[in-house]
Amino acid sequence: MSSKKKNPQKFFNFKPDEIKEYLNKFRKCIIDGNYSISQNEHRQENIDFIEDFKIDTKKEHEILLGLQFDDFCHAVENQNTRFSHEVLYIFCKQYELDFWGTPETVDIYIKVNMIENQKGDLYTILVSFHRRNFEIAYLFK
Repeated sequence: MSSKKKNPQKFFNFKPDEIKEYLNKFRKCIIDGNYSISQNEHRQENIDFIEDFKIDTKKEHEILLGLQFDDFCHAVENQNTRFSHEVLYIFCKQYELDFWGTPETVDIYIKVNMIENQKGDLYTILVSFHRRNFEIAYLFK
């Protein structure tokens, strides 16, 4: 029995100011070190991306802190049925990276889950942080 929803609902009903406010909270998480990038057996794509482009913490911060409201695509409900109350925000950021000595402009697919921990502090989990591998549409571009 699968714990994933087949077709999670997508949300597009956002105003630019709502995404700007979300990004302010997101940036605070990044600056405060209250974030992680999922790197487990289900997230090999994230691991490969970080290794292929030699992305260290400094470069992570540069990319993540550079997200703008118009990089936003849409939001989706969490596919894991245990966490279906959570909404994940999807961004796509175009960025020039070093691919083993060769500069390459890459569309980076970033799926964000911002949650509140038991103390009430915000914590960000980057569920996806890899090269975009399917078509996306920006909400504000």
